[in-house]
Amino acid sequence: MVKTNKLSENMYDLSNVLDFDALSSVRPGTSLLIAGPAMSGKEGLAMDVLKDGAEDGEGAVVVTTNDQAAAVIDEFQTDVPGMEDSQLGVVDCRGDGGDSQQNGSYIHHVNSPGDLTGIGIGITKALEGLHKSGRDKGRLALVSLSTMLTYTDKKTVFKLCHILSSRLDSAGYIGVFTIDSGAHDDQTLQVIKQAFDGLVEFREQDGTRQARVMGLSSQPSDWQEI
Repeated sequence: MVKTNKLSENMYDLSNVLDFDALSSVRPGTSLLIAGPAMSGKEGLAMDVLKDGAEDGEGAVVVTTNDQAAAVIDEFQTDVPGMEDSQLGVVDCRGDGGDSQQNGSYIHHVNSPGDLTGIGIGITKALEGLHKSGRDKGRLALVSLSTMLTYTDKKTVFKLCHILSSRLDSAGYIGVFTIDSGAHDDQTLQVIKQAFDGLVEFREQDGTRQARVMGLSSQPSDWQEI
């Protein structure tokens, strides 16, 4: 009888969304930073990573600093028609505080993207709710760190990312976080990058959109057109 490697069973395959070998077997607890210039597709990739998991019954947590929770929930229900209400939790950083529900999906409202304590509380509640509903696997997206950095300093945002990395590790989930690389100086980007296990980097080159993956294998991947 062949023994099954439990760790291998629990790995996350993100290569359906972005076709890189390094993304085909991602460990639970991994946090990925998706960095690139404005309008390069970072946010769409982050949401696609969650939707791909939701199609397989995984939990999804979205921390949104720009779009309202109702818009996020509608988008998921449209793009993942088979998704159950209990699969999705949203932390809305444009709200007035407090908790609510929409079509069964959990929403935690935070006063502003600078309320990092409130964001952390909302994420913890969302993760707890997903685990109670039996979602042992799941994915979190935070869109975007750049908005948070307009409200607070890089060290505080780094601390939040580090704390969330530990929570994801405990939950056995993975996280994807977006940042606009053109909106910050090199020092800020280097500080934020240190909080993550890997980096998905976007760029525009010769009129094409390209990406590469760093940190998840011994060598960075080659740039490839996407």
